[in-house]
Amino acid sequence: MLTSSTILITGGTGSFGNTFLPMTLAKYNPRKVVVFSRDEMKQWEMAKKFSGDERVRFFIGDVRDKDRLYRALDGIDYVVHAAATKIVPTAEYNPFECVKTNINGAMNLIDACIDKGVKRVVALSTDKASSPVNLYGATKLASDKLFVAGNSYAGGHDSRFAVVRYGNVMGSRGSVIPFFMSIKEDGVLPITDERMTRFMISLEEGVELVWQAFGDMEGGEIYVKKIPSMRMVDLARAIAPDARLDFVGIRPGEKLHEQMISEEDAWYSYEYPSYFKILPPINNWHTSASRIKDGRKVPEGFSYTSDNNSEWMSVEALRQWIDINKDKIGNI
Repeated sequence: MLTSSTILITGGTGSFGNTFLPMTLAKYNPRKVVVFSRDEMKQWEMAKKFSGDERVRFFIGDVRDKDRLYRALDGIDYVVHAAATKIVPTAEYNPFECVKTNINGAMNLIDACIDKGVKRVVALSTDKASSPVNLYGATKLASDKLFVAGNSYAGGHDSRFAVVRYGNVMGSRGSVIPFFMSIKEDGVLPITDERMTRFMISLEEGVELVWQAFGDMEGGEIYVKKIPSMRMVDLARAIAPDARLDFVGIRPGEKLHEQMISEEDAWYSYEYPSYFKILPPINNWHTSASRIKDGRKVPEGFSYTSDNNSEWMSVEALRQWIDINKDKIGNI
């Protein structure tokens, strides 16, 4: 599907874009990939990695600016929407800015993609959008709803929209693994709560889920990859086995366990070998055979959370992953 196509990724200089770009260039050889973001320094740094590759273009712009999106989307077939204000405390202290990017930006992109005839759009979501308790999660839930409804909004146009949702990305900038690695020599690691669990997914798995969505989507689906969970105390032991754990208490807007499918969403959710799909209840799309395909309806009362998961990452498995990826951790 993506072979010889033109692709644009919003927020493309972030952790996801820095992984999506080389993987997609290698697997699909698209005709052009446009990296759309507002940070000129990150673009300059990223451009050095792809110097001489005529398939890669860089476009300064902000999803808040609809006119700029219209210009950037000329001739684009596929869009990955990764742009977001996503640091939880930043969103809490700057709510107007978070809404402008995560909600208004989503509306701008949907409008522009429909008008420009983009074929398929996949938006990145987060576990925090499921039963949100902080502003970031609430804006991403609104964004998810906008992209789902965008398929109806498109009317007779061919543009189709879907969402992928996943949790803690291992080793990405600002995440817990590089943070713990940076302070492990202090001999003390802060843990929110000894019961806390998190989902664990690599950036490469996130990219593969986006590819999966592009190939499978009819429009309106939310894709949730099956991934392992890990207790935060085990994660700390994997990084610094001799460190003292300092239990500091849950911070404002933080959950004890991550959730990606709620009991309420279970009414419309289907299971597949490597992922789940939450189908849109609007327009009775959750009964659509072309969306369900070979999925198995999840049982009533089902939820997919990091503490009720059937798959767990061991301390040894995380140590092996860190050893293999040590040069990339915290740098993308």
